[in-house]
Amino acid sequence: MAKLFLKFDQSVLKEITLTQAAATIGRLPDNTVQIDNLAVSGHHAKISWETDHYEIEDLGSLNGTYVNNERVGKTRLRHCDMVKIGKHELEFKNEGAVPASTPAAKTGPAAPKLDATVLLDTKHAQEMLAGRGSLTISGAGNAAAAAAATPGKERIGMLSVLEGRTDQDKYVLTGRMTMIGKSRMASIRLKGFFAPTSAALISKRENKYFIAPEPKVKVKINGEDVGSQRELAAGDIVEIGKIKAAFSFQD
Repeated sequence: MAKLFLKFDQSVLKEITLTQAAATIGRLPDNTVQIDNLAVSGHHAKISWETDHYEIEDLGSLNGTYVNNERVGKTRLRHCDMVKIGKHELEFKNEGAVPASTPAAKTGPAAPKLDATVLLDTKHAQEMLAGRGSLTISGAGNAAAAAAATPGKERIGMLSVLEGRTDQDKYVLTGRMTMIGKSRMASIRLKGFFAPTSAALISKRENKYFIAPEPKVKVKINGEDVGSQRELAAGDIVEIGKIKAAFSFQD
Protein backbone atom coordinates (compact mmCIF):
# COMPACT_ATOMS: atom_id res chain seq x y z
CA MET A 1 0.00 0.00 0.00
CA ALA A 2 1.34 3.41 -0.97
CA LYS A 3 1.12 6.33 1.41
CA LEU A 4 2.10 9.98 1.62
CA PHE A 5 3.22 11.55 4.88
CA LEU A 6 2.77 15.32 4.88
CA LYS A 7 5.49 16.93 6.99
CA PHE A 8 6.52 20.37 8.13
CA ASP A 9 9.84 20.88 9.88
CA GLN A 10 10.14 17.09 10.41
CA SER A 11 6.73 16.85 12.12
CA VAL A 12 4.12 14.62 10.43
CA LEU A 13 0.91 16.60 9.87
CA LYS A 14 -1.15 14.08 7.92
CA GLU A 15 -1.07 10.55 6.46
CA ILE A 16 -2.72 9.92 3.08
CA THR A 17 -3.35 6.49 1.53
CA LEU A 18 -2.99 6.46 -2.26
CA THR A 19 -5.19 4.45 -4.65
CA GLN A 20 -5.17 4.18 -8.43
CA ALA A 21 -7.15 7.42 -8.58
CA ALA A 22 -5.18 10.60 -9.23
CA ALA A 23 -4.34 12.62 -6.11
CA THR A 24 -3.86 16.37 -6.40
CA ILE A 25 -1.82 18.58 -4.09
CA GLY A 26 -2.36 22.31 -3.65
CA ARG A 27 -3.74 25.22 -1.66
CA LEU A 28 -7.39 24.96 -2.74
CA PRO A 29 -9.73 22.84 -0.58
CA ASP A 30 -10.76 20.65 -3.54
CA ASN A 31 -7.32 18.95 -3.57
CA THR A 32 -6.73 15.46 -2.19
CA VAL A 33 -3.89 16.94 -0.12
CA GLN A 34 -4.52 20.57 0.83
CA ILE A 35 -1.54 22.64 1.96
CA ASP A 36 -2.78 26.01 3.19
CA ASN A 37 0.37 28.03 2.61
CA LEU A 38 1.03 31.01 0.32
CA ALA A 39 4.06 29.31 -1.25
CA VAL A 40 1.79 26.58 -2.65
CA SER A 41 -0.20 27.10 -5.86
CA GLY A 42 -3.95 26.41 -6.01
CA HIS A 43 -3.38 23.16 -7.90
CA HIS A 44 0.35 22.58 -7.48
CA ALA A 45 1.05 18.95 -8.40
CA LYS A 46 -0.62 15.62 -9.18
CA ILE A 47 0.25 12.03 -8.28
CA SER A 48 -1.15 9.35 -10.59
CA TRP A 49 -0.91 5.57 -11.07
CA GLU A 50 0.79 4.55 -14.34
CA THR A 51 0.51 0.78 -15.05
CA ASP A 52 2.87 -0.41 -12.30
CA HIS A 53 4.11 2.69 -10.51
CA TYR A 54 3.20 6.16 -9.27
CA GLU A 55 4.28 9.37 -10.99
CA ILE A 56 4.25 12.95 -9.77
CA GLU A 57 3.65 15.83 -12.16
CA ASP A 58 4.04 19.56 -11.53
CA LEU A 59 0.95 21.48 -12.69
CA GLY A 60 2.70 24.69 -13.71
CA SER A 61 3.25 25.87 -10.13
CA LEU A 62 5.11 29.10 -9.34
CA ASN A 63 7.63 27.63 -6.89
CA GLY A 64 8.05 24.24 -8.54
CA THR A 65 7.91 20.64 -7.37
CA TYR A 66 11.05 18.90 -6.09
CA VAL A 67 11.83 15.21 -5.62
CA ASN A 68 14.91 14.57 -3.48
CA ASN A 69 15.89 18.25 -3.98
CA GLU A 70 15.73 17.99 -7.80
CA ARG A 71 13.15 20.11 -9.60
CA VAL A 72 10.87 17.95 -11.75
CA GLY A 73 8.20 18.32 -14.39
CA LYS A 74 7.05 14.70 -14.27
CA THR A 75 8.89 11.75 -12.76
CA ARG A 76 8.43 8.29 -11.29
CA LEU A 77 8.11 8.03 -7.50
CA ARG A 78 10.11 5.42 -5.63
CA HIS A 79 9.88 4.15 -2.08
CA CYS A 80 11.14 6.73 0.46
CA ASP A 81 11.32 9.58 -2.10
CA MET A 82 10.94 13.01 -0.51
CA VAL A 83 8.74 15.50 -2.38
CA LYS A 84 9.11 19.18 -1.52
CA ILE A 85 6.27 21.61 -2.22
CA GLY A 86 6.73 25.11 -0.89
CA LYS A 87 8.07 24.66 2.62
CA HIS A 88 6.29 21.36 3.21
CA GLU A 89 7.53 17.85 2.47
CA LEU A 90 5.68 14.73 1.40
CA GLU A 91 7.42 11.42 2.10
CA PHE A 92 6.34 8.71 -0.35
CA LYS A 93 6.23 5.11 0.90
CA ASN A 94 5.16 2.16 -1.21
CA GLU A 95 5.15 -1.10 0.70
CA GLY A 96 2.59 -3.31 -1.03
CA ALA A 97 -0.38 -3.70 -3.35
CA VAL A 98 -2.25 -0.68 -4.63
CA PRO A 99 -5.96 -0.37 -3.70
CA ALA A 100 -8.01 -0.38 -6.89
CA SER A 101 -10.98 1.55 -5.54
CA THR A 102 -11.56 4.99 -6.97
CA PRO A 103 -13.12 7.51 -4.59
CA ALA A 104 -16.12 9.50 -5.78
CA ALA A 105 -15.41 12.90 -7.19
CA LYS A 106 -15.71 15.74 -4.71
CA THR A 107 -18.77 17.92 -5.07
CA GLY A 108 -19.73 21.15 -3.41
CA PRO A 109 -19.41 24.90 -3.83
CA ALA A 110 -16.98 26.41 -6.30
CA ALA A 111 -13.39 26.75 -5.10
CA PRO A 112 -12.71 30.11 -3.43
CA LYS A 113 -10.56 32.78 -5.03
CA LEU A 114 -6.98 32.57 -3.73
CA ASP A 115 -4.46 35.27 -2.98
CA ALA A 116 -1.55 35.14 -5.41
CA THR A 117 1.05 32.47 -4.76
CA VAL A 118 4.30 34.06 -3.61
CA LEU A 119 7.89 33.11 -4.32
CA LEU A 120 9.86 31.43 -1.57
CA ASP A 121 12.46 33.65 0.09
CA THR A 122 14.93 31.33 1.77
CA LYS A 123 18.52 30.63 0.91
CA HIS A 124 17.76 26.97 0.28
CA ALA A 125 14.89 27.82 -2.08
CA GLN A 126 17.04 30.27 -4.03
CA GLU A 127 19.75 27.62 -4.41
CA MET A 128 17.23 25.10 -5.72
CA LEU A 129 15.69 27.57 -8.16
CA ALA A 130 19.05 28.80 -9.48
CA GLY A 131 20.15 27.13 -12.69
CA ARG A 132 16.98 25.06 -13.09
CA GLY A 133 15.68 26.99 -16.12
CA SER A 134 12.79 29.38 -16.36
CA LEU A 135 9.70 28.84 -14.25
CA THR A 136 6.35 28.08 -15.82
CA ILE A 137 4.13 30.83 -14.44
CA SER A 138 0.39 30.87 -14.96
CA GLY A 139 -2.70 32.52 -13.54
CA ALA A 140 -2.09 34.59 -10.42
CA GLY A 141 1.63 33.90 -10.58
CA ASN A 142 1.81 35.56 -14.01
CA ALA A 143 0.05 38.62 -12.68
CA ALA A 144 2.46 38.84 -9.76
CA ALA A 145 5.44 38.56 -12.11
CA ALA A 146 4.05 41.30 -14.34
CA ALA A 147 3.53 43.57 -11.36
CA ALA A 148 7.10 42.97 -10.22
CA ALA A 149 8.35 44.03 -13.64
CA THR A 150 6.43 47.30 -13.58
CA PRO A 151 8.88 50.21 -13.36
CA GLY A 152 8.74 52.48 -10.32
CA LYS A 153 10.52 53.18 -7.09
CA GLU A 154 10.67 50.06 -4.96
CA ARG A 155 9.69 50.37 -1.32
CA ILE A 156 11.49 48.07 1.08
CA GLY A 157 9.74 47.10 4.28
CA MET A 158 11.36 46.55 7.66
CA LEU A 159 10.45 44.91 10.96
CA SER A 160 12.10 46.27 14.10
CA VAL A 161 11.76 44.04 17.16
CA LEU A 162 10.51 45.94 20.20
CA GLU A 163 9.94 43.08 22.63
CA GLY A 164 10.65 39.35 22.75
CA ARG A 165 13.39 36.96 21.62
CA THR A 166 14.41 36.66 17.98
CA ASP A 167 17.69 36.01 16.19
CA GLN A 168 18.01 39.69 15.12
CA ASP A 169 16.77 43.08 16.25
CA LYS A 170 15.87 44.32 12.77
CA TYR A 171 14.82 42.61 9.53
CA VAL A 172 14.85 44.08 6.02
CA LEU A 173 12.06 42.47 3.99
CA THR A 174 13.61 42.26 0.53
CA GLY A 175 12.07 38.98 -0.61
CA ARG A 176 8.66 38.14 -2.02
CA MET A 177 7.85 36.02 1.02
CA THR A 178 9.18 36.10 4.57
CA MET A 179 8.33 33.31 6.98
CA ILE A 180 8.10 34.01 10.72
CA GLY A 181 8.51 31.12 13.15
CA LYS A 182 10.83 28.85 15.07
CA SER A 183 11.52 26.65 12.04
CA ARG A 184 15.07 26.51 10.70
CA MET A 185 13.57 27.56 7.36
CA ALA A 186 12.09 30.78 8.77
CA SER A 187 13.58 34.10 7.68
CA ILE A 188 12.57 35.67 11.00
CA ARG A 189 13.50 33.16 13.68
CA LEU A 190 11.51 33.17 16.90
CA LYS A 191 13.08 31.79 20.05
CA GLY A 192 11.56 30.07 23.03
CA PHE A 193 10.12 26.62 23.75
CA PHE A 194 6.52 27.66 23.07
CA ALA A 195 7.23 29.68 19.92
CA PRO A 196 5.27 28.29 16.93
CA THR A 197 7.19 26.45 14.22
CA SER A 198 5.46 28.56 11.58
CA ALA A 199 3.61 31.61 12.88
CA ALA A 200 2.92 33.86 9.88
CA LEU A 201 3.96 34.76 6.35
CA ILE A 202 4.72 38.26 5.10
CA SER A 203 4.34 38.59 1.34
CA LYS A 204 5.29 41.47 -0.93
CA ARG A 205 3.20 42.41 -3.96
CA GLU A 206 3.14 45.63 -5.98
CA ASN A 207 5.25 47.50 -3.38
CA LYS A 208 2.81 46.47 -0.64
CA TYR A 209 3.32 44.05 2.24
CA PHE A 210 0.72 41.63 3.58
CA ILE A 211 0.81 39.43 6.66
CA ALA A 212 -1.14 36.17 6.93
CA PRO A 213 -1.23 34.14 10.16
CA GLU A 214 -0.84 30.38 10.01
CA PRO A 215 -3.82 28.30 11.25
CA LYS A 216 -4.26 28.28 15.04
CA VAL A 217 -1.60 30.98 15.55
CA LYS A 218 -2.68 34.21 17.23
CA VAL A 219 -1.41 37.34 15.48
CA LYS A 220 -2.32 40.90 16.41
CA ILE A 221 -1.83 44.20 14.58
CA ASN A 222 -2.13 47.32 16.75
CA GLY A 223 -3.80 45.19 19.43
CA GLU A 224 -6.43 43.75 17.05
CA ASP A 225 -6.64 40.03 16.28
CA VAL A 226 -5.88 39.15 12.65
CA GLY A 227 -7.71 36.12 11.30
CA SER A 228 -6.73 36.33 7.63
CA GLN A 229 -4.35 38.15 5.31
CA ARG A 230 -4.00 41.88 6.00
CA GLU A 231 -1.98 44.69 4.45
CA LEU A 232 0.73 46.23 6.62
CA ALA A 233 1.03 49.99 6.97
CA ALA A 234 3.98 52.02 8.23
CA GLY A 235 3.80 52.24 12.01
CA ASP A 236 1.83 49.02 12.50
CA ILE A 237 2.75 47.02 15.60
CA VAL A 238 2.76 43.26 14.98
CA GLU A 239 2.39 40.88 17.94
CA ILE A 240 3.01 37.13 17.77
CA GLY A 241 3.07 35.48 21.18
CA LYS A 242 5.61 37.40 23.25
CA ILE A 243 7.12 39.08 20.18
CA LYS A 244 6.25 42.67 19.36
CA ALA A 245 7.70 44.37 16.26
CA ALA A 246 7.13 47.65 14.40
CA PHE A 247 6.65 47.68 10.61
CA SER A 248 8.09 50.55 8.57
CA PHE A 249 9.59 51.39 5.17
CA GLN A 250 13.23 52.19 4.50
CA ASP A 251 13.94 55.82 3.65
